[in-house]
Amino acid sequence: MAFSFLAMLAGGLMTVVFIMTRRAIADPDIWWHLRNAEYLFKFGQLPRHDLYSFTVSGHPWMNHEWLAEIPYYLVWQAWGLTGIRTLVFVLVEGIFLGLLYLCYKESGNFKAAVLACCYSVFLATVSFGPRTILFGYAYLVVLLIILQRFRRAGRGPLWLIPPLFCLWANTHGSWLLGLIIFSIIAATGFVDGKWGRVEAEPWSRPQRLKLAFTGLASVAALFINPFTYHLVFYPFDLAFRQKLNISHIAEWVSVDFHDTRGKLVLILLVVLLLSALLRDSRWTLGELGLILFGLYSGLTYIRFLFLLGIVVAPLIAKVLDFMPPYQPEIDKRLLNGFLMLLMMGGMVYYWPSAAELQDAVDRGYPTKALAYLKAHPPAAPMMNFYLWGGFLEWNDRSVKVFVDSRVDIFEYAGVFQDYIDLLGLNEPKKILDKYGIRSVLFPPDEPLTYALEHDPGWRVLYRDSVSVLLERTDTGNATNEIRKSKPEGEHASRL
Repeated sequence: MAFSFLAMLAGGLMTVVFIMTRRAIADPDIWWHLRNAEYLFKFGQLPRHDLYSFTVSGHPWMNHEWLAEIPYYLVWQAWGLTGIRTLVFVLVEGIFLGLLYLCYKESGNFKAAVLACCYSVFLATVSFGPRTILFGYAYLVVLLIILQRFRRAGRGPLWLIPPLFCLWANTHGSWLLGLIIFSIIAATGFVDGKWGRVEAEPWSRPQRLKLAFTGLASVAALFINPFTYHLVFYPFDLAFRQKLNISHIAEWVSVDFHDTRGKLVLILLVVLLLSALLRDSRWTLGELGLILFGLYSGLTYIRFLFLLGIVVAPLIAKVLDFMPPYQPEIDKRLLNGFLMLLMMGGMVYYWPSAAELQDAVDRGYPTKALAYLKAHPPAAPMMNFYLWGGFLEWNDRSVKVFVDSRVDIFEYAGVFQDYIDLLGLNEPKKILDKYGIRSVLFPPDEPLTYALEHDPGWRVLYRDSVSVLLERTDTGNATNEIRKSKPEGEHASRL
């Protein structure tokens, strides 16, 4: 099948993934992930309290994504930003090639499977970057492949699932999504019935026993981790305790149907509706459960659009099964080979250089200001922009930050609420005095920056297109009141 039309289509999917991930490098979490992994390799143990800030220094903290940090650190050590970019590419390509296999097995139509996966790629872009959750989605695809094989053949390597959940729990909190999906698939097999176009076929008794044992073993495997039950309960802590995290971090917003991503979700809803109304196709109860869970998760939080893309792709492939089947007798292998070489050559040619990746970092982080900070250490303590905390921690070990994107520990201590109030200029003088802030490193277009620039008690030490460094000139107890005048436009409510 070398140079077949099917191989060329798979190459096309890989090219789409390459295009969408080409500059996926600047995620604010990656920097403190690297710092944590460095600590692990240096001292042979995980950090169990805050080491990087002055606001919550020494507070207990659980590094619940420790296992996923190791690959990122190793590729950074070997190849720097290029290594991180390569790892992201490999992870995302692996996820979608696995999803392509899943869609093909579900639909029996390779063309439909490729189109379904390409659509899912665009949904998933919300999580493209050096993120630990990519490992979670890779585990999810493996889980779905195993369960699909078990459902279709009546047998499958269920023994792999408990070790998979053990790895997953130590890698990322998204293991809970996998456990919910496993439960949906397993539970719907205990039902026998038909409701219009939805039908359920029950598992056999041996299958039920195998699934029940696998589920119990998987739950037990979650507790094999350095933090015991604390790590297992962390996703619930996030959902029910970290209210500020959920309400103020951008990836936790609901889908906006006015932007491109929202319109893609709207297209999905229309396609599913028309398929249900116009086609005499059957849905299994398990498929319906997965789609409803995926839609709820993805519509409620854009962070989970990647999850929606994974669970909906096999169904989309089945909806598109009217695509003409592959006909090997008319295959143009030379043309396919030429197109494959063209795509591979394009990926090699357009592979981002280290300079291009560094330029992408420079546009989002205060790299130029960092050189100034090292040459002219600012008056401490310094207030920093939330998205820059990890970057400062990784690149200047002398800096103790006010906040970084480990939202949990700062929310527990009340620091994150104070930071949000500062962004909204809600009693900024009181908050700055509370922490004794003597310098501020913020983007130039933030309301706080504007207010401090126009306050006689502050002066600008450094400015570029990305950042402004301000220093307090009045170091006494009393300071001039920070005026609450704002530039045009209100500050966004999301970070």
